[in-house]
Parts: sequence; C-alpha cells; structure tokens
Amino acid sequence: MLIAGFPAGAWGTNCYLVAPAAGEECVIIDPGHQAAEGVAETVRKHRLKPVAVVLTHGHIDHVASVVPVCGAHDVPAWIHPADRYMMSDPEKALGRSLGARLMGELTVGEPSDVHELTDGARLDLAGLQLTVSHAPGHTKGSVTFGMPEAADVPPVFFSGDLLFAGSIGRTDLPGGDHAEMLRSLARVCLPLDDSTVVLSGHGPQTTIGRERTTNPHLRDVAAGLGSPRAPRRGM
Repeated sequence: MLIAGFPAGAWGTNCYLVAPAAGEECVIIDPGHQAAEGVAETVRKHRLKPVAVVLTHGHIDHVASVVPVCGAHDVPAWIHPADRYMMSDPEKALGRSLGARLMGELTVGEPSDVHELTDGARLDLAGLQLTVSHAPGHTKGSVTFGMPEAADVPPVFFSGDLLFAGSIGRTDLPGGDHAEMLRSLARVCLPLDDSTVVLSGHGPQTTIGRERTTNPHLRDVAAGLGSPRAPRRGM
C-alpha cells in the first residue's frame, strides 16, 4: 500500500494520494489550496495514474485545486450532495468576510464530471475499497473514508475535518453544528478499532486508540458528555 500525503496552501490542508503500490492507479483525496503542483510531483515521483478525486467536504481549503487536478488527469470528483454547492460558491460556505478575501485569488467551479457520495457507499477505485461514512458537524456534507486492514497496513481512516490529533473540526462556520459533530464522532469514530490509523485534514497522523485515550473531545463523547471545548484546527 502506498499513501503519500503533503500539506498544501495557506491552511496546510493535507492532500493524500493512495494506491495499492507505486506505478499503479491512485485516488487523490482533498486537493485543496495550491495542491495541484504537489499532486503532479507526487504522481511523477511514484509513477501513479490518478483515476478519481474524492472529497471529505466542500470547504475551499479542501477543494480549491479540484478543477485543475481533475482536468489534468481527466478524472471525476466525488463529493456529498450537501456540500456540492461549495465548489462553485465558497463564499456562501465560509461566510462573507472570509469568502470575500479569497475570491480574488481563486478560480472556482465544478470539474466536468462530478459524482455524489452517499452514507455507507463502497467505492471500488484504483484497486482500493473506500467506505463512505456521512459525518456532518463541520459541514452538512462532511464524509470520512475508511479502508480495511491489508496485508502490510492496519485499517486506515481518512477523517477530513471530523477528527484531528488532539482535537476536532470547528463548527462555527455556515452549516456547522456542534451537536451533530458530537453525534458523528460517536457514530463514526468510536466503533473503529484502536489500531486504525487516522489521516486527517490537518495536522499529523494519529490512531483511534491514541485519540480515545488522549483527545478530550472524543473522551467526552465516549463518556456520554457534551464537549464544551473549542476545536482549533481547520478553516
């Protein structure tokens, strides 16, 4: 299994390229702000052939490079329908003050081929199996992608801006909902095995076991408590 990731753009959003091995087809996860060059470099380095872009949610720091990346490789993008509008209207998704500051430097819009994600769907792409879990809270259309254990790697969980090392995604932007975030953490994250590797939208990798023990938000959810602590990462 090959998972190559790099932080991109002003928000350090993690973009991942995932393939069964070097020299094979791959899936690109969350090509955000200024990610196109990093994607191209990673494709060259590992001799990869992209077949799809999949998106954990629609915020511009995760989707800003979708159009050029999909165009360069002639591949579709996958996104939850509740967040699809954000690709064309990031200002509405972020609020006027933040969105207006970005409009001058970004070219927004949808790629030519867009597929919609549904909760529980299994995507068979590039010889990989990605299980989609709808996880609203950060946005209405936030999803995560799970990959089963393989011969050489433990289970992998691409958490987007649901779960970070030591924190969770913010819920104060349009479409955010803290109570929904807690329900998503309980439904999507708590059942995962402790060995599951968490690759999030921002920050370093972690494991479910580590977060179950040390992440105050996940500990509160596991104990059936609300989480009053303010999340700190993500747009």
